[in-house]
Amino acid sequence: MRILLVEDDDRTAQFVKKGFSQAGYAVDRAGDGIEGLFMAQSAPYDVAVVDIMLPRLDGLSLIERLRKEKIKLPIIVLSAKKTVDDRIVGLQTGGDDYLVKPFAFSELLARVQALLRRSQLQEEPTRLTVNNLTMDIVRRKVFRDEREIELQQREFALLEYLMRNAGRVVSKTMIMEHVWDYNFDPESNVVESRICRLREKIDKSFSHKLIHTIHGVGYLLEKRD
Repeated sequence: MRILLVEDDDRTAQFVKKGFSQAGYAVDRAGDGIEGLFMAQSAPYDVAVVDIMLPRLDGLSLIERLRKEKIKLPIIVLSAKKTVDDRIVGLQTGGDDYLVKPFAFSELLARVQALLRRSQLQEEPTRLTVNNLTMDIVRRKVFRDEREIELQQREFALLEYLMRNAGRVVSKTMIMEHVWDYNFDPESNVVESRICRLREKIDKSFSHKLIHTIHGVGYLLEKRD
């Protein structure tokens, strides 16, 4: 999952980006409203976290522009303004949620996860199952049959993306857009490397292989009916 963070305060941005990265999300940061608008228009994000007080273009104006352009990106508004009227304005402008500063990162993470569930209309929001492979998103655990598989955070994020797209071929570019950061080197072989590690953990001990390379196209997590 890929998050757009629009926050001009370096300390807050570093705190939030570190938290999301440790939770397995790819995070791109924009330092002002114009940059945030451009990034939201240019790349596929799963959710945005937008501060209200931004240079060049304030957060509410940014959100308003995105909604006028029919960009249906789930947005959480961050603000030091605490009154009910301020929250109403933020939501009426097009924000999907509103969180007052200072905040606990655990609450922000929970709100982002709730927005993602609602936007994807998941019937089973805390668990993904493909064949005999199961992912518990809340507890960050993966099992094949009843055997638990230990994954690093980026491996977990990569597998989650493959499972959400089970039965579909996803390209290296699609994977990098959703699992790695905006400034990541597209010439890097990190995707191939992580896929290789994931195969070692997911498929090596089983006769039936789930992760397949479609040469010249991308990767497929097999989904059997």
